[in-house]
Amino acid sequence: MDTHYFRTKYTVLTRIAIKHIFFDLDRTLWDFEQNSRNTLAELYGEYKLQELGYTDFDQFFDIYRAKNEICWALYRENRLSKESMRSKRFKMSLQEVGHTGNTLAATLGEEYVLRSPRQTLLMDGSAEVLEYLAPRYNLHIITNGFEEIQHIKMKACKIDHYFREVITSERAGSKKPQPGIFDFAFRLTKAQPVESVMIGDDHDIDVAGAQRAGMTGIHYAPGIDVPLAGNTIRHLRELMDMF
Repeated sequence: MDTHYFRTKYTVLTRIAIKHIFFDLDRTLWDFEQNSRNTLAELYGEYKLQELGYTDFDQFFDIYRAKNEICWALYRENRLSKESMRSKRFKMSLQEVGHTGNTLAATLGEEYVLRSPRQTLLMDGSAEVLEYLAPRYNLHIITNGFEEIQHIKMKACKIDHYFREVITSERAGSKKPQPGIFDFAFRLTKAQPVESVMIGDDHDIDVAGAQRAGMTGIHYAPGIDVPLAGNTIRHLRELMDMF
């Protein structure tokens, strides 16, 4: 593979020979928000959740999204298991409207896990950028998502063939931003930190974690209305000018 150099928007040329590019998956390549929303809309209608006291689907979605974030934070801190999280986020959402039954929460949790990964919406520019980068670099995924789920997502939206390795937190035994998952990725791919770039939507989890591991981090922030700082991009197609 030819040597390529990483161009930033803030310097003329950073003389770093890049060989490996690691992507986060959810909210970076795979449109987590819209795919999740579509799945939840199906469940909301099929299970007649409006009869439980929600004002409308938007209220249900906003409640679920907040509870899901809480559960994921607990999971990253090893305070909640994968199995428990699947139903707990729905149980917490149902409790907001006074529904305390565990059976419905468990059913919704199982149905969500079955349906959501088969949604196929990608972040704008994902396929185009991967097609551009794949012949030039070794592409990999580093994700805190679950092993079996992430592979289903990538296969369903036809991007799995672009990646040499898919490193999940379950496979690595460590979650971003912990150093263990990055160390595992380096051992598996035989990549050196100095020749590696990590691209993700969460600055603290993806970018800062990668930087502490010695990698270059790029923050993908399409919906954040703040001044750009460091290596931050608004659109994935900007990567085609940087690499």
